Amino acid sequence: MLQLIIRLAFSEVLVVKILFYSGMPEFRRNNRSNQDRFNRGNSRPNRNNDRHDSSRGTRGECLTLRIEKMVQGGEGMARLEDGRVCFVAGALPGELCKVRLTFQKKDFTKGRVVEVLEASPDRVKPRCPLYGKCGGCSLQHLASEKQAEYLEKVERENFKRLAHAELPEDFVIHTGNAWGYRNRARVVFRGNSSYGAANREGAAKRAVFGFRGEESNDIVPFEKCPVLTDGLNDFLRGPAATLLAGGREDSRRYSRDIDVNIFDNGNGEISFYYPGMHKSEFDAHAVSHVEIAGHKIEADASVFFQSNLGLLPELVNAVRKAVDEGLSIGKSSDAWLIDLFSGVGFFACILQDKFKKITTVEREEGCLKHAEVNLSVPAAFPKDSAASCAVENVSAPAEDWLVENVVDVPATLIVDPPRTGLPKEALTAIVKSSVNRLVYVSCDPVTLARDFAKFSEAGFALSHAEGFAFYPQTPHLEMMFVLDR
Repeated sequence: MLQLIIRLAFSEVLVVKILFYSGMPEFRRNNRSNQDRFNRGNSRPNRNNDRHDSSRGTRGECLTLRIEKMVQGGEGMARLEDGRVCFVAGALPGELCKVRLTFQKKDFTKGRVVEVLEASPDRVKPRCPLYGKCGGCSLQHLASEKQAEYLEKVERENFKRLAHAELPEDFVIHTGNAWGYRNRARVVFRGNSSYGAANREGAAKRAVFGFRGEESNDIVPFEKCPVLTDGLNDFLRGPAATLLAGGREDSRRYSRDIDVNIFDNGNGEISFYYPGMHKSEFDAHAVSHVEIAGHKIEADASVFFQSNLGLLPELVNAVRKAVDEGLSIGKSSDAWLIDLFSGVGFFACILQDKFKKITTVEREEGCLKHAEVNLSVPAAFPKDSAASCAVENVSAPAEDWLVENVVDVPATLIVDPPRTGLPKEALTAIVKSSVNRLVYVSCDPVTLARDFAKFSEAGFALSHAEGFAFYPQTPHLEMMFVLDR
């Protein structure tokens, strides 16, 4: 039985390694699984090879390498004598590092820093004692104030390489608090397997919260996570375990680990969700409201919502400005706003007062019910205006809706797809439509560059681009493109 559990644990590493940053399976934006990071944790270092510096060494051996640059994902890149590149976790450009190889292929290798022989002036001591153990915050070795600068270089090079074009000179990455910023996370709750009605209080006291380990399925417990908001940390140290008990006398609930989504609405209220949650408990503890740009927006802890409420207004302002500009120059009209991958109707809700008709398209039923609430409040049109806004919230894959519905007016279009980017069918339908202005919000710069290349071939040009560092201490970056034709 134990062997079976171990095998199952290793088979799930690809999924659980990124729990902290991806959220629940129900979330729209799941991080891409990383086979290389999985492989990196499956070998024991060969300590007999520590002094062997041949670039043709085998997996587990150590090489001394000069790091050339940072690449997508936050790793450093070096070159071996045989011409292959080596992607090095924990390294910064310019550094001379002793690197242990962890993964090898015919055309590239991967490794991890064992010792920094010549350090970058931008290197700092990681603030969190769990750096390298927990599966998140892999850029803590880079000074917080330098992270946006490094990410900008990475994205400029990526865009040039993948899209064969240059990012605008005025491209800027917006930043906010480097610590204590994260309003949403997924943690693992480990109760007591012997828990029952008679000892509920004791089990709650022994409950453990943690993140999944970087190289395993193990739980890495923490007392206080430095990137979570104070509200989330206080919740986990305080009432979380008791609330998860829910007054139920079901000991099986504590015989296994429970993945719990937690959300701080920025106004002192914490919501949470876990699979199998009873409806009464869901209604009492999962639903929350967030105030952004003068709008009260409903969501719940099981669905996607941005994790950095402090920086979110910057993205809202950028999207609103892009929409206003499109209306003023005639590239789009106020006849119709189409919000694809709309989630809980976030952008549509904020822009509702500008349009005569709004269509939100989202395949997740959990998001759709919130969109219906968020867009049910009449838009605040000027008193001297007879305008009204007709709203339809559609539950469907964006590509299916685009194929089945003809967009024959210069509608304002916003797309906010998952990390996989736009499906081919959706991109083709947009190109064939009468849409002349597109606001593309992306959580993956690589798929954004890929999609832009296809839009460019169809006559769209990049009018404006901005970045948003929603996840400091990580290499993840949100971007917004405005495309015109």
